[in-house]
Amino acid sequence: MALHKLGQDPNSPDGKSPTLYYDDETDNYLIQGWKVLDQERLAQLDLPEHETVIEYPKRMIQFFPEVSG
Repeated sequence: MALHKLGQDPNSPDGKSPTLYYDDETDNYLIQGWKVLDQERLAQLDLPEHETVIEYPKRMIQFFPEVSG
């Protein structure tokens, strides 16, 4: 498996997150972002036990190849 870093949030205060990766073996994206802990927001989701939700800023959509061309 080879992960390719596609973009990192230039507004990140510590320079580590959020980040977008592409896995060329699975043809999937891996998104590193802020873990959603707000119970009110989580209660609105149908979230299976084995999954989690992260928050990813709209400004980072530009890093998806389908968007950037």
